[in-house]
Amino acid sequence: MQAWRGGAYLLRSLATGVATLLALPLLCHPRRARRWANWHRDRAGRLLETPLASRPALRATGRRAWADPAAPRDLLWLPVNAITAVPLGLLALLCVGNLLTAAIATPLWWAFAPQDRPRLFIDIPVTSWATALTLGPLQIVLLTALAYLAFAPIARAHARICLVVLSHSAAEQLADRVAVLTRTRADVLDAHGAELRRIERDLHDGTQARLVAIAMRLAVARRALSGNPRNEQFLEGLLRDAHEGTEEAMTELRDVIRTVYPPILADRGLTGALTAVTARCGVPTRLDIDNLETVPAAVESIVYFAVAEALTNVAKHSQATTAGVRVSHTADRLSVVITDNGAGGADDRLGTGLAGIRRRVLALDGTVEVDSPAGGPTTITMELPCGL
Repeated sequence: MQAWRGGAYLLRSLATGVATLLALPLLCHPRRARRWANWHRDRAGRLLETPLASRPALRATGRRAWADPAAPRDLLWLPVNAITAVPLGLLALLCVGNLLTAAIATPLWWAFAPQDRPRLFIDIPVTSWATALTLGPLQIVLLTALAYLAFAPIARAHARICLVVLSHSAAEQLADRVAVLTRTRADVLDAHGAELRRIERDLHDGTQARLVAIAMRLAVARRALSGNPRNEQFLEGLLRDAHEGTEEAMTELRDVIRTVYPPILADRGLTGALTAVTARCGVPTRLDIDNLETVPAAVESIVYFAVAEALTNVAKHSQATTAGVRVSHTADRLSVVITDNGAGGADDRLGTGLAGIRRRVLALDGTVEVDSPAGGPTTITMELPCGL
């Protein structure tokens, strides 16, 4: 299977090499070269079973497109691909062509056109049925062995050349890393600012307003007491309202504190907090925790909020009947997998909370993968570093 897969890769490489030569003037532009290079990089990565991230499509034009750090590599791949793919692809084509000739064409040719004798092994004429039926199978065996032994290594060699030319250099990797960290840091700062504004708004519009109302009621009660100490019913109503307002203010204050750092994490740890979250979910949810040890408080907080948000989405949007949360901990990574059997189709752009989960996880240099085909099921996989 690997041999024929390698042969198919080489034949496609021949086609792309010829296409590169024919369309070279059109491809000699950074934006087109980037798309062409990404296609080859993905193809080589699949052959070598090495997942690679494609470079983002170039949106810049003019000088800015030519100034992209990866543009020289994309353009270099054009002649390199033509020089390497055409001869290697021709070798595969020659092998396959001779194999088909020996298997099919030679007997038919000898039977129906003996005046124009075919040749086996390039230069041996077929002059009789004995020659056709002996050298033909021998050529098939030898070419099959050659294809089996050579196609896969040659294809892998070409794929490695592709990755050597198109892979990120150390400077490009560092630049990409800096860009990712800069973007996630900006997202964290934006999220932090939004969180501070939300807390200020909740305290100002909720808790502070209730405390002001309580102070006013107590002031009225004090004046009423000094003016008419016997007005017990009026005083009782004011004090009752003040007491209820105090309890409501305390409840709102606890809610605000819970959004900053849930007290349940400090009291019961991540295991107890996740148990409470899954128990409150409107969809029956199974919780599996494997080898969970002590993790940094920042990781605990993000996992708690992410799982809570994801299960809220499940209950509101997924139409699921069951869900599951699996948490596993290795030496330096915490993995969280959330699944449901709902309708699927979850998308960051639809405002279902996935974007917020992704921002929280990326803030700690983690990763989030969402697999949610239409019709379901949905799987959200989060990986967070624990060696902070």
